[in-house]
Amino acid sequence: MFFLPPDITMLLVIPAFIFAVWAQSRVQSTYYRYSRVFARSGATGAQVARRLLDRAGLYDVGVDLGQGYLSDHYDPRSRRIRLSPEVYRSNSLAALGIAAHEAGHAIQHGDGYIPLSFRNNIFPMANIGSRMAVPLFLIGFFFAQAGMGWLMDVGILFFAFAVVFQLVTLPVEYNASNRALALLEAEGFLTREEVGPTGKVLNAAALTYIAAAAVALTQLLRLLMLRNRR
Repeated sequence: MFFLPPDITMLLVIPAFIFAVWAQSRVQSTYYRYSRVFARSGATGAQVARRLLDRAGLYDVGVDLGQGYLSDHYDPRSRRIRLSPEVYRSNSLAALGIAAHEAGHAIQHGDGYIPLSFRNNIFPMANIGSRMAVPLFLIGFFFAQAGMGWLMDVGILFFAFAVVFQLVTLPVEYNASNRALALLEAEGFLTREEVGPTGKVLNAAALTYIAAAAVALTQLLRLLMLRNRR
């Protein structure tokens, strides 16, 4: 969250920020619960990811042991899935769900899933926008009388790319989770009774993306309101 002199526009951002904190807490508690419930199949996260990739014909996509707590991700540039140690080696419902979710992203990439392609294409601008938007806006805001107010508009434009990135992330993440649950059951990694609890882990994770989008949107609205006041 960025900070400007306190004013009524802060009321837009605070609820979204509280929701983000709650969502992160929900992820941690749900993961903790189902990391202690083990799948009857006995397969580990690494085995699940590898099998799902092979089933999709993605033999060139690697599955690596990553570092860091819950640092799981798919890298479309190197075409590697990197699973955190607690997911790579575990056969818990939480681990299988996360591993299958990342495999779902690789399958999206292989299928040319349009929302994922769009997100990857705008990532450079979104990355620049998330880092540069607020400093540019602040310079324009405080030095508007010196003829630098136009920097507020540039900052808003940059930040808009970051907002679009967050919004398009939502269908990408939900689609990957839906693919994951369907594949886990179809391939026999989960029983029908285990699908529901695994889905809770993925749904909790999805809340963090909703929260991120909500925070980004409210920040953009705040910038627009402050720009209009100037």
